[in-house]
Amino acid sequence: MADTNKIEFISLKVGEIAPNPEQPRKFFSEEAQEELTSSIKENGLLQPVVVRPVEGEKAPYMLIAGERRWRSCQAAGLEVIPAKVVAGATEEKAYVLSIAENVNRADMTIMEEAGAYADLTAAGWDPKKIAKQFGKTETHITWRLGLLTLRPEVSEMVDEGKIKSNLAWHIAQLNPANQMVAAMRYVRGDFDSEADAQHFANGLKMMESQTSLANEKAPTAEEQEKRTKAKVKAKDGLSKAEEVLIPLLEELAEKKPEDLAVILGDDLARHLRVVGRLYAKVQMVRNLLSKAQGIQRAQVEQFNKEAAEVQQEAAAKKAEKPEEATKPAAVKPAVKRSTGAKPAARRAPAKKAAQAAE
Repeated sequence: MADTNKIEFISLKVGEIAPNPEQPRKFFSEEAQEELTSSIKENGLLQPVVVRPVEGEKAPYMLIAGERRWRSCQAAGLEVIPAKVVAGATEEKAYVLSIAENVNRADMTIMEEAGAYADLTAAGWDPKKIAKQFGKTETHITWRLGLLTLRPEVSEMVDEGKIKSNLAWHIAQLNPANQMVAAMRYVRGDFDSEADAQHFANGLKMMESQTSLANEKAPTAEEQEKRTKAKVKAKDGLSKAEEVLIPLLEELAEKKPEDLAVILGDDLARHLRVVGRLYAKVQMVRNLLSKAQGIQRAQVEQFNKEAAEVQQEAAAKKAEKPEEATKPAAVKPAVKRSTGAKPAARRAPAKKAAQAAE
């Protein structure tokens, strides 16, 4: 087996090097590329590119790492550049080195990173091995691979930085239609925070796993009574907190620390613990309410979707038989009366009846 650790530094003509068609990075910022070109024109190439020898190709060397540098050297008009040659590197080894070169760079997009891990997975690598190779956690690799189910439009939003990786993973768990709903609502600013958007996506996922809302059974009288009591109790409790607790905290917030030290005295430590516990509970309830809001928004979204489907179905049925809507009503044939039966007398108008009476 060839020694993949054999490395030498030499100078190569730019034309002797070819880019790697399997380069994990697909997006190169034009602005960053121009800046690098200007730097190379001014200072030369400070960090050599990494290549491997190839046989039977037009160029005798292929890039392993440093395509941006190689492109900028061409743009800067350099004919000869320093290179680190890794002899005997297999295609898989070269690809791993290329990923290692780019995976921690800020300008490698999230989706490019996910695609690179997917290529290694296709080659038989499991997330644990990939994580160990690149100094990542196994969860990080799994979450990145999970992004590959995103529809192209959403993937583009992720690559452009409009949607962060954590939210993108939650969106990736949805069907394609709901992915677009969650992504577009987040991008247009429908949510106060990324967490709220995640809760909405989770709510949509919950709706996907349930039966149609239109087919759900109506609550029984007993269930409805329980819901009503719970609603009244929760609203009453939150109203009390709003009326009593918030004004108290606002009053304390206006005081100076040195004043509170005197006012609370020996009870200061106890009050600090109480407020600490209160803060933890408020954070927990805030999170619960945000999740509840996400579910509620998802329910509304689902209801609107189903209502629109019903309207479309009705419109489609109406469009299938347009002639029935314009067809004149059929005239019923006259019924022949029996000769023995007298026709019903018509009631004379009041005016004619009065004249007849005179």
